[in-house]
Amino acid sequence: MRNTSRRRYRSSAAGADPFTDLLFNILLGFILLFFLAILFINPAEKTGKIDIDAQYVVTVSWPDGSADDIDTWILDPSGSTMWFRNKSSNLVHLDRDDRGMLNDTLQINGVEVQTPLNQEIVAIRGVMPGEYIVNVHYYQSESSLPVPVWVKVAKVNPVYTVAYYGQTLLDFKGEEKTAVRFTVASNGSISNINQLPKSLVPK
Repeated sequence: MRNTSRRRYRSSAAGADPFTDLLFNILLGFILLFFLAILFINPAEKTGKIDIDAQYVVTVSWPDGSADDIDTWILDPSGSTMWFRNKSSNLVHLDRDDRGMLNDTLQINGVEVQTPLNQEIVAIRGVMPGEYIVNVHYYQSESSLPVPVWVKVAKVNPVYTVAYYGQTLLDFKGEEKTAVRFTVASNGSISNINQLPKSLVPK
């Protein structure tokens, strides 16, 4: 009788081991799925970052929806000038030329949609030590009103930092003003920011 009881106990204990193994395996499965989820989430966050092929970016913007055309002119340290008819000058490239509302339309599913953003973007794709001069030119006027223009100079690499952000008011069609001048050192740093006037647009 005593022997039978022991055999039943051992049989019951032996039956408990597979159940414990099953619970342990389920736990391992959940842990594995958790780590896989983390691995899949992290790359998605990285793909949201935009890699800009530039060391510096100059952004020129004016009121959204304005039909006025503002042009960006940049003189680099070598004496070359970038503008809308010379979009690539050494390391300076006009990545986005905005002509007011004239080219602010997109075709989406066969429907023409207007994009009110007025913004020109210039990329400086390297470090050329020396002074850069950024001028804005009131090229075409539909409103005949003064236009506020915002200019931002940002250092993109290795960390995005804004070196300058300011407003320049253009009062009439044909007016040109120096928005900002800055000097790039051989180590890539920006200094000597000022607005000393210098004309770049041929008269």
